[in-house]
Amino acid sequence: MSTRYADAAELVAAADGLLVCAGAGMGVDSGLPDFRGNEGFWRAYPPYARLGLGFTDLADPAHFATDPEFAWGFYGHRLELYRRTEPHRGFGLLRQWGQRTGGGVRVFTSNVDGQFQRAGFPHEQVCEAHGSIHHLQCLAGCTGEIWPADGYSVTIDPDTMRARPPLPSCPGCGAAARPNILMFGDADWIADRSQEQLTRLRAWQRERRSLVVIELGAGTAVPTVRRYAEAATATSGALIRINPREPETRSGTSLPTGALEALQEIDRRLREVVRRSHR
Repeated sequence: MSTRYADAAELVAAADGLLVCAGAGMGVDSGLPDFRGNEGFWRAYPPYARLGLGFTDLADPAHFATDPEFAWGFYGHRLELYRRTEPHRGFGLLRQWGQRTGGGVRVFTSNVDGQFQRAGFPHEQVCEAHGSIHHLQCLAGCTGEIWPADGYSVTIDPDTMRARPPLPSCPGCGAAARPNILMFGDADWIADRSQEQLTRLRAWQRERRSLVVIELGAGTAVPTVRRYAEAATATSGALIRINPREPETRSGTSLPTGALEALQEIDRRLREVVRRSHR
């Protein structure tokens, strides 16, 4: 492992640009729940265990039309949780490393929690592939607008996990609002904001000569992030895959640890590389 961390540090030190590809495992060290499998989900949300409902059951956009108090019970709780959660130190390390490179740092993430922006990443440097819980859209589709959830707060009954009115509504037509998140079987998600972010990210990638991709906590169950990370290094660049459960990679450096531990270990060796270069 020591050699792998050293190899990763050398890659980061030589990078022209740093692309961070983050899945759900990135937030675990911040104290966010692990939704991997029903058991992990139910530990975070015991009321849903009593109802026998898993994450995929709740992440269904149909609930916003048929039972909005039920739907907002889950998403409203997550919205407040993400607002309260402080990103772990690893986010700051990634920002620091990116600032040392000529091309800077960019983020591609399937997470909807806004942790990267909360950690100080400028919004134009982040691509949220599945949308953001901090943005809303009209459930009735009166407009294609996406607006910030700032100022909206949802009160939840902790015993039933149902939201109490008033619920977020569309400022245009007054109909119910829903998070601008890609859910399962979701034909109504408005992807414009995420697509603009992706276009901006790809333009940045085309300008990089030596790209290093750091993939963190991205599993194979929802492979969006892993596929993007691998595609980004297919023709040029190097991959550092950090994942305690599924670290396997056909090329690149594999680190079978949690995000924060790996980033701290790489940072320690990166500082050694920088010291040697200044001698």
